[in-house]
Amino acid sequence: MENNIKLLKEANVLLEGHFQLTSGRHSSKYLQCSKIFQDYKLSECFCKQLADIFKDENIDTVIGPAIGAIIISYETSRQLGVKNIFAERDDSGAMCLRRGFKIAKGERFLVVEDVVTTGGSVKEVIDVVKNSGGEVVGVGSIVDRTGGKIDFGIPYKSVVSVEVASYAKEECPLCKNKLPIEKPGSRR
Repeated sequence: MENNIKLLKEANVLLEGHFQLTSGRHSSKYLQCSKIFQDYKLSECFCKQLADIFKDENIDTVIGPAIGAIIISYETSRQLGVKNIFAERDDSGAMCLRRGFKIAKGERFLVVEDVVTTGGSVKEVIDVVKNSGGEVVGVGSIVDRTGGKIDFGIPYKSVVSVEVASYAKEECPLCKNKLPIEKPGSRR
């Protein structure tokens, strides 16, 4: 895992400052995992590690939330030799399947995400799969920011697990010190 942390630092994935996360929480550290996916070798490296974790789970399809998990979903599915799709938000902001994607009854899914902080998007994708008749056999991510504390009720594994403090806006010490905030995430 130390080698993975080194790779993340060398790729400028780990940023320091004052950030508003996609979840709305604030943190002094941000993992810009999209930078991993600008380098096909790094993408392949991390997604192969993730696929190897789940290779014995009899997975039919890999799914992730758009936009951040589209590439990880593709590359992890390629490594596993299975189909991939992605869920995305509709006009009301709800996670759903679009673009003609379908889920067959009993189809076995691995849900993937680049970074898990609160797990909100992952939980929404799990619901999409279950409500469509599929079965979620596992959740995987490149980075687990909770240090292993999150529980999806199904097996969850990550390539890198770190505990990075995050705060509700009202409790954020960085806000109290009036440090400028950046919002590098995918949601507006």
